[in-house]
Formats: sequence, C-alpha cells, structure tokens
Amino acid sequence: MPSLRSRNVPATPRVISPSPDPDGSGPEQFSSSYSGPMTRSARRRLANVPQPALNEIDEDDSAASDLDLSRARTNSRSPVGARTRRKAAAAAAAPTADGADASAPTPNGHLPLKPSASASPNGKQHLSPLDAGATLGPNGLWSWRDLSRSPSPLGLIPIHRRWRAFIHRHEVPRKALHVSIGFFVVWLYLSGTQTRDVCPYLMGALIPIAAVDVARHHNAPFNRLYVKVLGALMRESEYSGYNGVIFYLLGAWAVLYAFPKDVGVMGTLLLSWCDTAASTFGRLYGRYTPRIRKGKSLAGSAAAFVVGVATSVFFWGWLAPVKGPMPGDENFLFTGTLGLPARVATALGLEPAVATISGGLALGAVSLWSGFVAAASEVVDLFGWDDNLTIPVLSGLGIWGFLKIFG
Repeated sequence: MPSLRSRNVPATPRVISPSPDPDGSGPEQFSSSYSGPMTRSARRRLANVPQPALNEIDEDDSAASDLDLSRARTNSRSPVGARTRRKAAAAAAAPTADGADASAPTPNGHLPLKPSASASPNGKQHLSPLDAGATLGPNGLWSWRDLSRSPSPLGLIPIHRRWRAFIHRHEVPRKALHVSIGFFVVWLYLSGTQTRDVCPYLMGALIPIAAVDVARHHNAPFNRLYVKVLGALMRESEYSGYNGVIFYLLGAWAVLYAFPKDVGVMGTLLLSWCDTAASTFGRLYGRYTPRIRKGKSLAGSAAAFVVGVATSVFFWGWLAPVKGPMPGDENFLFTGTLGLPARVATALGLEPAVATISGGLALGAVSLWSGFVAAASEVVDLFGWDDNLTIPVLSGLGIWGFLKIFG
C-alpha cells in the first residue's frame, strides 16, 4: 500500500481573469479601456454632466410604440417603428455635400435643422412647418396634411424632459386647459351671454395668437423663448408646427357663429370634453382594444361617445330646463320633441301622434346621436386638419342636420 507521501500532488492551477475588454485583447487594450472603481463623488459629478437630449430614450415609450404599431397609439399620435427610426438615424448621420456632419449636435444638445429648399433669397432659414420637413403631395405641391401634428419627440422643449409623465406623456396641463374651456362656456350660458357676442372676443384672440405663431417660426431665439414660457401647454411637435390653440379658437368661433345657440354650445362642449376623454382613455387603454385607424382606438372612441351622451343629457336635460330659460333659448333647435318628417310619416301611414316622441325618449335619441357624432368627428381624418377644428364643426353640422330633419 503506497504511502500518502508518495502520491503526486497536482500543481496549483493558474487562474487567468477575464479581460475587462469585450474582445479579450491584450495588456494594451486593458490599459486603455479599463478603469478602476468609481467613487461616489465622481459618480455624482458624472451624473450632473448634461447629456444630449436626443440620446435620452424612454423605455416605456419605445416598447409601447414597437408593440402597438398594429393597434392604436398610446404615447404619440403617429407611432414610428424601430425600422423607420433606424433609417432616419442613418439618413441623419450621412455627411452633407460640404463634408460637414449633419448629425453633429448643437451646443444645446439638439440636432440642427436641415437646410430648407424654400429658404429666403438672403439665405435665412425659417422654422415654419413648411420649411422644417414638410412633405409634398403626389403633384409636387404642399399638402394640407402638413398642418396635422407629427409624432411628438422628447428633447425639444426642456420642461417635457423634466416632467416626462406629467407633461409629455399624459399632457395634464394641456388637458386641464382643454377641459376648463367647457366650464367657462357653461358659465357664459348661465350669465345669459349670447353665442354671437362671444365671437368677436374669439377672433380678437385668434388674430394675435396666429401672428405670434407665424413670427416665432421665422425667428429661432423668439421660438425658444416662446416654448420656454408656454412649453407646458404645448406638444413637442408644435415646436416646429402650428399651435393647436389656433385651431381651437377657430373651431369654437365657427360653431358659435354659424349655428343656433344650443347647437353652438353643444359643439363647444363636445370639443372641450369629448376630445379630452378620447385622448386620455385612448392613451391608457388603446393598446388593449382594436384600432379604428392610425392613431385612433376603440377605447378612445368609446370614451368620446359616452362623454358625448352625458354632455347632451347634462345640457338639454338639466342645464337648460332647470337653470333656464335664458335669453335666446327661444331659438333652440331642440325643444323636447322629435318626429318623422311629414312626407315620411304620410308615406308610412302613421298618424302625427305616433310619428312623434317627446320627453325622455326624445332626449335619449338626441343624446345618443350627439355621442355618435362626437365619436365620429374625433375619428375622421378630414384633409389632415387638426381635430380642434374638425370636432366642433363636424359635431355642429351633424347635430344641426339631425334636428333640422327630426326636430
């Protein structure tokens, strides 16, 4: 039996630690890429260094946009897929004709605007939507769809970077202003104000706001000051696009000026409340419901329908009869009764009493129609116009036509 001392004891194995460099290079690479542990003070100093805005990626936004391209959008009006973003990044990184890198960030961390083919003769580049990437139609001319809002990126407006969820994603200040207009309209109605009396004030606000909006697109420093002051109420796509307030005022002016008092008030209330409900519930639950069209989900349309029905019941069923009548209510198009046209009733052999409904049935019918019109006007894409303009105008036309036929 051999003794323990006669056994061969294996040599201690040599342990080679993995290289800090991913490619496993030699000492040269080790000395150039490896760094020791970082202290807390150094980490704090590194965290305080401002990073370029375009390098900040919201994981929730990117994941949701890639997942929900086949459904409704949740975080932007027109989601862009990962493949499209890679193509755009590759095109932005391509060198320009003079050898300069078009993707080199400016001192504020943003990518510079590309030179526009429609620059003025003196070489001045404008920031208007027509010059900042507007698309041409099939006939080579500018399209009305350039007025619609493009996907809202992150990084153009500083306050959006600081309050991503509160301002950028959920748009709480913007929605609060949107909803408050409806309550202001209710107050005007209770004070006995006529709809035509409001129109001069709307136009008086529309003209200077539109003029300032055009001016800021021709002056970059003024545009930066503008978005710094009003950035919490803007979408980032409006940095180089027209402000939605312009279309809001124009839509409210059109529906209050062109339609009877009750239809004008209802059109403004549907704009204020139904559009906000559709946007809120579409962003929250649109990913779980079928997509109606690009950027519009069944969840958002259902919310607009429900709020439209509730708004109609609130105005015609409670506000006007309980708090009224107010001056001008005698010109209401809806007086509490609905009926088939005389020719249709005669052709069907119906007595006038049978062909007419009133009370709760009439209110329910006009409320259901108002909800349908509100949801349809929020979904429809009319020449790419802003929905702050199309919702009140189309809602007013739909309700006015319905009451003209059956009222």
